[in-house]
This record gives sequence, C-alpha cells and structure tokens, in this order.
Amino acid sequence: MHVARLSLTDFRNYRSADLAFEPGATVIVGRNGQGKTNLVEAIGYLSTLASHRVSSDQALIRAGEDAAIVRAMLASGGREVLLELQLNRKGANRAKVNRGQSRPRDLPRYAHTVLFAPEDLAIVRGEPSVRRRMLDGLLVQRMPRLAGVMADYDRVLKQRNSLLKSARARGLAAGQLTTLDIWDERLVALGAELIDRRSELVGQLREPLAEAYRSIVDADHRPELQPVLSIDGADPDDETDAAGTAAEGRAASGAAGNVPTAERFAAALAALRRRELERGVTLAGPHRDDVLLLLNGLPAKGYASHGESWSFALALRLASAELLRGDSSTGDPVLVLDDVFAELDRLRRERLAAAVGGYEQVLITAAVLEDVPAPLAERVVHISAGSVVDAPAANAAALPSNDRESGEPLPSEASGV
Repeated sequence: MHVARLSLTDFRNYRSADLAFEPGATVIVGRNGQGKTNLVEAIGYLSTLASHRVSSDQALIRAGEDAAIVRAMLASGGREVLLELQLNRKGANRAKVNRGQSRPRDLPRYAHTVLFAPEDLAIVRGEPSVRRRMLDGLLVQRMPRLAGVMADYDRVLKQRNSLLKSARARGLAAGQLTTLDIWDERLVALGAELIDRRSELVGQLREPLAEAYRSIVDADHRPELQPVLSIDGADPDDETDAAGTAAEGRAASGAAGNVPTAERFAAALAALRRRELERGVTLAGPHRDDVLLLLNGLPAKGYASHGESWSFALALRLASAELLRGDSSTGDPVLVLDDVFAELDRLRRERLAAAVGGYEQVLITAAVLEDVPAPLAERVVHISAGSVVDAPAANAAALPSNDRESGEPLPSEASGV
C-alpha cells in the first residue's frame, strides 16, 4: 500500500495542502517548526486514530478553526480508496470512505502505517502508558474492531472510577456497594480481551524484534519483551524495582496456570475492592499493565545506553511493520521515519536505510537533507511555514475539494472514535 495523494485543510499549521506521492522513498525537508512532521502525523492518524505527539485531537485543528480535514488517496494492487476524516472541536469526528458514510474507527481497515519518531525513545525510557499506547496502536491496525473495544473499556472504566470516588466520599464499605458488581462484569468482559490480545501481540513481536535489532546494531543483545499484568499482582507504576515487579507478575501468571484471563481479572478486582474504595480508583486491568523491555536480561529502562535505547525503539517499530506486512491484505504498510536519521551515526543510518529499502513506500522527514542516506533521497519535498514550496511533479489526480467549501458536509451520522 502507498499514499498516492494527501490533502489537508486547517490541520495543524496548514490552511491547505495538497501533495502527490509515489511508491518508494520520499524525503520531506524543512527547518524545525515548519510543518514537515504535521504531514506524516496526519497520515499516521488515519491508521491508528491517534497522534504520536499529543493525546487530544484539539491540538490538530488549526488555531481559530472549528474543524480540520484530512484526505488521503491510498493505492494498493491497482485499486484506490479515498479516506476522509473531519476532526471537530465540538461533537464527534466524522469520516467517509470512497465518499460514502463511515465511522472514524473503520479507517484503520484501509490505512496501515508504522511511524517512528524521536518521541519513541519514551517507549523504552518512559511511563507504562507509552508502551500500552504503542501496543494498542498496532492492535488497532491488525484488528480494527478493537478500537471499539478500547473505547468501550475506557467508558466503563470512567464510570467505575466515578462510582468508587462517590462511594469513598460517602464512606461506604465494600459490602454496601452492590452496584459495583454490574460495572465489574462489563469491565472484565472488555478488559480480558484486551489483555489477551496484547499478550498474544507481545509473543508475536519477539522474533521480528530480535531480527530487526540485529539488522540495526549487528550485535546480539538479546532484546526481549515480557508482559507485566496487574491482574496477576504486578504493579507497573512501582518504579523502585521494575525487574522484581515483572518477576512477581510472571510468577503469578505461571501460578495461574490455565485459569482464564476473565477469572483472574474478576478475582483481582474482588481482592482489591477495599483498597479501591480507599483510593477511589480501579487498581487492576489493561489500563495499568506494562510490557518489560529487556536487553541482555536486564531492563532496558535504566540500564540501556542512549544508543541502545534508540535501537530498541526503532527495532520495535520495524518489528511492527513486519507483522503488518505479513498479515495485511493490502501489502506493505507505509513506513514513516520522522526526524530519525539526525539521531543516528553513519553506520546505523546505512543499516537503517538497508532495512527499510524493501518497503513499498517510505516517508522521511529531515531538517537537513544530508542526514538522509542517498538511496532514500531521490524524491524531495520542501516545506516552509505550513506551505509546500517545492515538490516533484506527479500524475495523481487532485483529491475532491473541501467538503465544507463545496457545501457537502461529512456525514453527521458517523460516530466518533
């Protein structure tokens, strides 16, 4: 799959932009703050329903505007599909597929991308939420229906937390809050599926992760991934002993044997109810899980050097791309490297260029063109102050005009993400 054309209206610092792309590598060049990352951020949003830089859609809408529109024409195997997304300051986001009504959560069925950016260093060094977001973004691309499961889980979690806070304020004891059982059932049903899917994904990533790491570093540092599950007693928020926390979680998981995840989740909630009432928050579930990253048997967070951390994060993204490449009916995902080469030495730049050279489309952003290896720099787009100032000519037809200008709104019936 490749992006044949991208059109933006009031997205980030772009009043409007219209770009044609070809298969192969394209470098988007511009000084910092000019908007080059905004272009690839828009493409990435279509595949994961999230930005890799901010948690709220509001920051994606141009200042002073009520909505932003992203359009992308995707091509795969001689077929094309037009995706349109309207991000609204108020109300639900809206979407179309081939000009027909759709839901935003359906877009990842068509758009597959893997984006690596400087922010990804936090996958190795940051909080558990960053690693959860990385796994969930990949899950949504591989199983788009999970976007709905995740949204439903978040809604139930908020309701349950609200009930716990209310009970704490009223001084209710555990036995006096029978309505909590109803929310527990729903939380367990949704959460157990997310836990299982994440655990399966971690297992599937292990082999491609090791291969990707070796391709970048040319050394066997034994990169590993291990789930850290709160329903089995681990506390990923405890920074004092990450390795010990993970070991306790693995021991508890092993002791659980073949006990279904839903039963373990329900038992954890029952055991934690008193503490949850005291704190007014849900203490177990996929929203509190983590994945431990290991190099040479030691936690990468705290032990890995800066270069090793970069290589681990990049290898995780390349491993994700390999999984998508292997199970996608649309072929290769679009590989996006956002300001990556400036952080690598010459040898790792060359190794990375070789590793990504076989993908159908690679989009690269760079502040300095000379940072990008020559084999990837045949096509260059120059960006300045939210405008495309120079780009290769292409034969792709222009995308349909802005719906808001043409009087044809995106469908209000489409639900939000």
